[in-house]
Amino acid sequence: MSCGEPHETDCAEVLDHLYEFLDHEMPDSDCTKFEVHFEECSPCLEKYGLEQAVKKLVKRCCGSDDVPSDLRAKVMGRIEVIRSGQGAPDEGTPLA
Repeated sequence: MSCGEPHETDCAEVLDHLYEFLDHEMPDSDCTKFEVHFEECSPCLEKYGLEQAVKKLVKRCCGSDDVPSDLRAKVMGRIEVIRSGQGAPDEGTPLA
């Protein structure tokens, strides 16, 4: 997605790292770049707002549920595989 306007930080980069921004998992300098981008790009700001609302809803509805440690480890392992560029698992591929 792109708004078609030039920005110092590209829309694709912002959207690719949106959850890192939402989860406060990026350096302050990158957070600042994203905040500037949101100020000048309403489509990305809208997407940010939507994802933030979904995250809050999930936390409210599921925040008190305990996640089995083995499931958490499997999910985190898959995330690392995808981040490392080794490929995304097929949709039908089970975690185990």
